[in-house]
Amino acid sequence: MKNILKTGIMMAMASLLFVACEPQEFDDYDLGAAPQAEQLSFSVSPKSDQPNVIAFSNTTDRPGIASWDFGNGAGSKGQSVTSEYPFAGSYDVTMTLVTDGGAATVTKTIEVAEDDLSLLENPLYTALTGGADNAEGKTWVFDQYNGGHFGVGPGEAFADGPTMTADWWNAGANEKLESSLYTNKFTFKQVGVELIWENNGFVYTNGAGADALADMGYTNAVVPPAGDFDVEYAPNASYNFSLVTSDSTLILSDGAFMGHYAGTSTFKILSISENEMYLRAQSTVEPVNAWYYRLIPEELNVEPEEPELPLEANLLSEDFESETPSVVFATEAMGDRTNAHYQNPAPFNGNTSDYVYLYEKKAGEFYSNISYVAEDYKFDLTTQNKISLQVFIPSYNDYTTENNVAGSWIANNQLQASIAVKLQNNDLGGSAWETQTEILETGIETGKWIELTFDFSNVADREDYNKIVIQFGTEGHDGGGIFFFDDFEFHE
Repeated sequence: MKNILKTGIMMAMASLLFVACEPQEFDDYDLGAAPQAEQLSFSVSPKSDQPNVIAFSNTTDRPGIASWDFGNGAGSKGQSVTSEYPFAGSYDVTMTLVTDGGAATVTKTIEVAEDDLSLLENPLYTALTGGADNAEGKTWVFDQYNGGHFGVGPGEAFADGPTMTADWWNAGANEKLESSLYTNKFTFKQVGVELIWENNGFVYTNGAGADALADMGYTNAVVPPAGDFDVEYAPNASYNFSLVTSDSTLILSDGAFMGHYAGTSTFKILSISENEMYLRAQSTVEPVNAWYYRLIPEELNVEPEEPELPLEANLLSEDFESETPSVVFATEAMGDRTNAHYQNPAPFNGNTSDYVYLYEKKAGEFYSNISYVAEDYKFDLTTQNKISLQVFIPSYNDYTTENNVAGSWIANNQLQASIAVKLQNNDLGGSAWETQTEILETGIETGKWIELTFDFSNVADREDYNKIVIQFGTEGHDGGGIFFFDDFEFHE
């Protein structure tokens, strides 16, 4: 999935919410006068045995919903709330009261006389930073080599219940490699509650996030191969962070975020251990969405090694008489007539079997072929290095027309009465041809069954091959044709 989409149902729900709150509907109700700042009040009550833990209570003589900015990067909602202040200093605490007639705010400055570093001894701080003794801090990155490190689910207002998960979409391993997401690194230091955020000069986001960043002046956006947007964004030299240990909330200062922009600097820590942290971010640019990030310590972000496959000599034999063959050939750019169980067009001249393999080199394609891959082993060519099969080359194919070619390096532009058999290392993907061994038989007599053996004993020392490719008509030109083969065998 390249572009991350919201579900239509959720968008419809969001539309209904907005339609249900059109301004003209409020004309029928008496909402009362909006509150004034001077009408608001709240109490400040330091804990008797821990004065750096302070309780705040709304004491306004008017009903409403109170939300809080504690001045330390944290916030909360409720009539009575508590915040922690590990460091001495002055903090501006703001309460916003929303009533049926409007909203107002009131701010008080509180003084915290002394540091109380014991508040940082919470296991949450230790897991996040590595502890007070770790002066260099702990660096976290996205767990890119494992699926589920980046995902999206319903936002808080759209979830079916209190449990929220990334059940709309999850990234697979390395799915966002061709974007800026994995270049972000976050070093949390307990001493000074400092965050160092590094990236390659870009952050990752979707369309709504790109629009919001553009409104803030970050207008240089590009579409990476992974989809969505990389937006030019240079982090500050450093930030601060705070932890609300009572509900495991992480708050970053000065608008910082975890490399993916969703409009928020507040993250719910769903789980954290020495080796993994899983966060949820409620999007403010798309309230229907909640984003999920799984991070691990930088030193653990190591690409897993592919297990070394054993060498095996396993006989492969197929006569195509069954509709469910034991040797299944995958097709690439083949014609629609290709059929692994086709009635023998010439049941004579040494091949009287009922069924054979019909191979159609597709007109308009330069590189039609079929292939077999040994998924869990490599070919032991020291004892098994010959491929035999019978081929039937029809005379009715067009072997004279000059066709289009894939490039100037292609010397032949005509369909050939030929077959090539290749051994490749399938682990190399699209580059497998670079280390292949190919045997080409050309000028094959047409109109009769011919038995051929391809001898790969000269590469018996190779231990990397696990793919067999069969290609009729020669490659590189776009001429089409029909060919048949039977009695395939990979043997000693």
